Amino acid sequence: MNKPILTKQPDDIAFLQQLELWQESGAIRALDLALARFIARQIPEAECTDAVLLAITLVSERTAHGNVCLDLAQARQDPSGLLSPIGDERLRDLVGQQLRSQLSACSVTQWQAELRQCSAVDDLSQQSAESHQLQDVESHQPQDIKSPQLHGIDSHQPQDIKSPQLHGIDSHQPQDIGRHQRPLVLTGSPEKPLLYLRRYWQYEQDVRRGIEQRLKPLPVSEKLRAILDIVFGPERDQIQPNWQKVACGLSARSGFSIITGGPGTGKTTTVVRLLALLQGLELAEGHSAKVIRLAAPTGKAAARLNESIAGSVHRLNITTDQLSQEQQALFPGKDALNQWQASIPTEVSTLHRLLGSQPNTRHFRHNQANPLPADIVVIDEASMVDIEMMAKLMSALRPDARLILLGDKDQLASVEAGSILGDLCDQAEDGHYSQKSCTYVRDTTGQLISHDYQASPSTLKLPRLARMISQTTTMLRHCYRSEGQNLLDFAAWVNQQGILNFGMQGLQRYFEPASKELSYLDLPIRSEGQREWSDFNQLIVAGYQPYLKKLSELEKLENSTTQVLEQQVFEIFRLHKQFQLLCAVRQGDFGVEGLNHRIRQLLASRRLIPGGEQQWYPGRPVLITQNDYSLKLMNGDIGICMQLPEEGQAQTDTRHFRVAFPDGQGGIRWVLPSRLQGVETVFAMTVHKSQGSEFDHTALILPDKVNAVLTKELLYTGITRSKTRFTLIVPEQKVLEAALQQKISRISGLLSE
Repeated sequence: MNKPILTKQPDDIAFLQQLELWQESGAIRALDLALARFIARQIPEAECTDAVLLAITLVSERTAHGNVCLDLAQARQDPSGLLSPIGDERLRDLVGQQLRSQLSACSVTQWQAELRQCSAVDDLSQQSAESHQLQDVESHQPQDIKSPQLHGIDSHQPQDIKSPQLHGIDSHQPQDIGRHQRPLVLTGSPEKPLLYLRRYWQYEQDVRRGIEQRLKPLPVSEKLRAILDIVFGPERDQIQPNWQKVACGLSARSGFSIITGGPGTGKTTTVVRLLALLQGLELAEGHSAKVIRLAAPTGKAAARLNESIAGSVHRLNITTDQLSQEQQALFPGKDALNQWQASIPTEVSTLHRLLGSQPNTRHFRHNQANPLPADIVVIDEASMVDIEMMAKLMSALRPDARLILLGDKDQLASVEAGSILGDLCDQAEDGHYSQKSCTYVRDTTGQLISHDYQASPSTLKLPRLARMISQTTTMLRHCYRSEGQNLLDFAAWVNQQGILNFGMQGLQRYFEPASKELSYLDLPIRSEGQREWSDFNQLIVAGYQPYLKKLSELEKLENSTTQVLEQQVFEIFRLHKQFQLLCAVRQGDFGVEGLNHRIRQLLASRRLIPGGEQQWYPGRPVLITQNDYSLKLMNGDIGICMQLPEEGQAQTDTRHFRVAFPDGQGGIRWVLPSRLQGVETVFAMTVHKSQGSEFDHTALILPDKVNAVLTKELLYTGITRSKTRFTLIVPEQKVLEAALQQKISRISGLLSE
């Protein structure tokens, strides 16, 4: 029988009382405090030190801000980035002083020592120094990735942590916590000690293991170059190297690969050519075509990829009549050739649907015991995928399945914890290609990688796994988009933090010339202390008026056929995609809530939408915020409310509200508003919600106060949602300056030795 080991009630612990103040002030969540209290009940009094409770609180609080773990050394060195912002200045100073006092009370070495002595902590820090002895990418003898010594626990054991309310800690477990049931994991190096909640440590290990087991070089057919030349066709430009060809060559020899690049660099075109290459190699050898699945994190991103990939497949021109006799001879017969282009799928699903989401659980139908029936899986907009979702994906893949990640490494990271694509592509800018990789690329693709992107002495300083991943990662560096070039140049300036070298004068040169692509709008405060919104109002009306006027014309149509109606509705959606207002935050006058209210009143005053406070009205644009498989609507889908007569009724009959959504297959899906559970109005939407979408003209409005969410990644993502025009709306210039200088920094140990 387990004996109780607590001799002191949590309420008697002074530091827990201090944490209550932190929670009341908003510095930490109620969940963070509850976790500290819970663990305090489970461990002996001698182990329940202030340093241990502080670490528990901080590692929990940091996950809410996207971090996978807590870097103890960094936390002690720079506590300014810890805890959530506090509005009250007096409380902010008090809590800040208390935090600094706690952190300075012991050294990093002492902090680690106290955590090692805690029975709630699984200490793997000693093993970390000896583990992950990975072979280089050219090696054919990778380490057994299932070794318990490598990962600290049996990789096939059930998930230890069960309760979502306290980060998965089972409140009914015995108090003498077994090592593999301890809720915290301490790992890393003496210079960079990392503390994890076990669930996040397990996710990271699953992702790392999934990558490692796919990095062993695969055999490459001698027909690769010939088939690659067919897929790419005659060279039309003199750009050297052709990074799209490099990407196809590097990806062909690895079970795991990444293709990253900014807007207009041809990521979708490249992945379609890569899939054509892989299928062509299989068919040329007389094998059956591989099963390929395409997915994206949200419904909107999936729909957009669906459209672009269908066009790219159509443009491939790899049918029999396009090939020479010599090229046709590479294949065993015309049947194989006829299958080639058809073997490349164009249907894209959400990642949740791909894995088989199970309602009201964290689990999926496809997992290690029931793997996904796919040979090749492509994930677009991979920057949006968090650590948990990537771990679930890795667990669902067959060991021999290829995984290809596609996305822009410089965009915003996922809403939940993790920055997978950013971590994996941290060195993509510099290439770091080994001599063997460069020789391979030359021999198989005819492309020469310049010395600038080859391995250098700095490469040896990278973690071994990072060096290996570099050999399977390609950054597309040439922009093929002809329109919006000034816009893309400005996006690059923001991404490269040009303000650090050129100050705000560097920004002004993009907006000073009269430009159809870039415009700058401020919201000055008038003498009576009120902001001047007239220019903003003019922008909003001009942006949304076209689709609302078209909608009013639609409602006047009489006895229209379904085909005519859908044509008109598609035109409304086309006009709606011409403009979108984005914002950085949700609350306040400059957040989603305040701006949607303001814009609704503005459009009603111009008689573009009905006045009043009713929830549903014609012209209301809505965003789906949660997957609804029964309605075939996914998170990120955008619909528009319309008031139309029921089918077969006359114009004078009673009209009903219906919400129209493009179904992604050339049709319209009509849904009654009463059936929509998770929706929000999106005259204004957050930049996070806009990921995976693209609009002709995007306007980004910043808040009037500096905020931690304002980073150069947020600005870059907002700018790159635009195809042809971008407007920056700045209430206070100091806020813009702060955003340009701040970058996302998320802590993880994914690539650590």
